[in-house]
Amino acid sequence: MDAMDLRILRIVQSCPDIAVADIAEKAGLSHTPCWRRLKNLEADGVIRGRVAVLDPQAFGLSVNVYASIRLNRHDEETLNSFEAAVRLRPEIVECFLMGGDSDYLLRVVVRSIDDYEQLQRKFLLHLPGVASLNSSFTLKCIKLTTELPI
Repeated sequence: MDAMDLRILRIVQSCPDIAVADIAEKAGLSHTPCWRRLKNLEADGVIRGRVAVLDPQAFGLSVNVYASIRLNRHDEETLNSFEAAVRLRPEIVECFLMGGDSDYLLRVVVRSIDDYEQLQRKFLLHLPGVASLNSSFTLKCIKLTTELPI
């Protein structure tokens, strides 16, 4: 990856629906070389996809919860089963395998505290290998971005 690729990536990050011709103009390239670079970045997995960032409030999804989970077993089967189950729940928008006190950190987006309580009682506490769960609720979003510092 060279400086031109980074320039293209910065442009795409800030405006994912921008046309190739506009990317080329902003980056100082002609259309075809810019298109080739974009295709290579996609093929290499550097660009994993392009998204629209939606406002959760517009859908009544006003509660963000960070759930720290500790497992009582760490065998491959338990980890794989846990991760597969988490992928199936749309309320879980992020899941990280952690080092430190927690094994996993989940970000959950729901309409209400009651909705989270139901998810916790009926799903989260029944995930494979769960020993403990600690939930933290956000009060206000100060910064949320998908743009990487490249």
